[in-house]
Amino acid sequence: MAMQQKFTTRVIVTEGDIRKMTMATRPDTLEDLLSWLKDCLQTNYSFALQYQDPEFNNEFCNLTHVSELPEKPTIKIIPTFELVPVTTSLNLSSDSVSLADTEILSVSSERSSQWPEEFEIPKFPVDVEFRLRQGNLLYFKDGVCLKVTKELKHAILEKLAETMYSFKPYPAKEEFESVAKALVQAHPCLKEQGSSSGWDAWKNSLQFKMGNYRTKMRQLGRLDVSVNGGKRGRYSTSDEPPNKAIKKPKKGEINFLPDYPEGMDDHNLEEARQVLVNEMMKRKPNGSTVKKEMDVTFALRRKEVVKDKPAISQMMHRWPAIFTESQVFQEFSRVVGKSLKDNFFDALDRFSPSFMDLFRKKGGLTGQLLAALLCQAKTTEPTDIRCLCLRGLPVILGDDPSAFFKTSNDLADKDLYSQTAVGLLCFEEENPQLNPGRVGIILEGNIVMDDLANLPLAFCILFGLIYALHLEYPKYMKNTFCFVQQVMLNLGKKELPPKIQTLKNQLSV
Repeated sequence: MAMQQKFTTRVIVTEGDIRKMTMATRPDTLEDLLSWLKDCLQTNYSFALQYQDPEFNNEFCNLTHVSELPEKPTIKIIPTFELVPVTTSLNLSSDSVSLADTEILSVSSERSSQWPEEFEIPKFPVDVEFRLRQGNLLYFKDGVCLKVTKELKHAILEKLAETMYSFKPYPAKEEFESVAKALVQAHPCLKEQGSSSGWDAWKNSLQFKMGNYRTKMRQLGRLDVSVNGGKRGRYSTSDEPPNKAIKKPKKGEINFLPDYPEGMDDHNLEEARQVLVNEMMKRKPNGSTVKKEMDVTFALRRKEVVKDKPAISQMMHRWPAIFTESQVFQEFSRVVGKSLKDNFFDALDRFSPSFMDLFRKKGGLTGQLLAALLCQAKTTEPTDIRCLCLRGLPVILGDDPSAFFKTSNDLADKDLYSQTAVGLLCFEEENPQLNPGRVGIILEGNIVMDDLANLPLAFCILFGLIYALHLEYPKYMKNTFCFVQQVMLNLGKKELPPKIQTLKNQLSV
């Protein structure tokens, strides 16, 4: 029997890793060749093979059988990944890119968390990670930065855009900066020479890539970005006006405009809404049924409040469950991803001692108003202290609490609150109390809830309703609500208006 010849091949692992490898005998099957390569390369990922075909001027072709290989072939390793198929075709760039290109993965129709305090750079495709690892080793050894090719940059930016979109579709300037900075810190070989920060160009590229990524998501029909589609230039021949009213989260909403649940449409969700309305007509609605139908119809409800902006009276008719205490808190959690009740009262109790000290130190007219409130605080019960802080907060921020806190002993006295856009109605038989025994919530001149146990709870629920119904903060209490949002609940923009920043600094002393 003739001795079988050794099998010598040139293997391209990556652009920077090309090896000459020899097998004792020529493999009989493609599986044998793959197994041998995995053992020699010690890879922990799956890959396919391409080879240079002499019949086509040595262009690479997919290898399907070892008989296709010439005597001394050149083989290229192609990492493979399990990707979620995209059902809608995309108008992607025709630029040639390697298989390191990241595909658009399926993105959950609802987001689950806020933008992180420190952005964690995701794992890139295997060949990209390998090149970055080699680049980092060379950077630490010789201080040489990696020369970033077009395909490498594309793969990095695409993966970063996908990760950023999972938190929010419209990142702010400081968030782009945080991602670019984190990228260079995680992979120092990507640092830019000639840039004061080392990541300015990465930030600019991320902004462009994020815009392109939103376009792809818009083509896939994602509501949170497709709502802003249809912008037209001044030379457009269309009769429709340009879409200038850009709708995007302003108060830290992570689910500003989520997609419908898979397999559901307007007809299905309208049927679910009617089931919910029928359940709320019962004397004792089933809590689990209400929660289930509210979860299912969340996207429809958000579409109505964001795009249609219905009147409060219409919302009370179509969505009565949202005006219940439990569902206000549930809806806030759906929109923001946080527990309103826990976070609100934890923050209020944490700031209370500092508020009390600040109230006592204030002078002038503001000090007189705060002194009058302090005199009404007859006990040190937690509820009374919370009331005092919430009554004094608008005073110290220069808001107009008289337009917000209404007092009455007659619910039928509509003249008192018919012109109030957002407010609390305190029901009191005799003299005004710091903490009335019964409190109602006013929205657009309507009493939407009227039997809440105390003022702090009513204030908390009202804040939740503002998010649930996508309402603007009233001008006469804007500073107060912004303080609750940005300082107490840590939602939305990190940059604070001067008055709120000053108060935060005083409370932190």
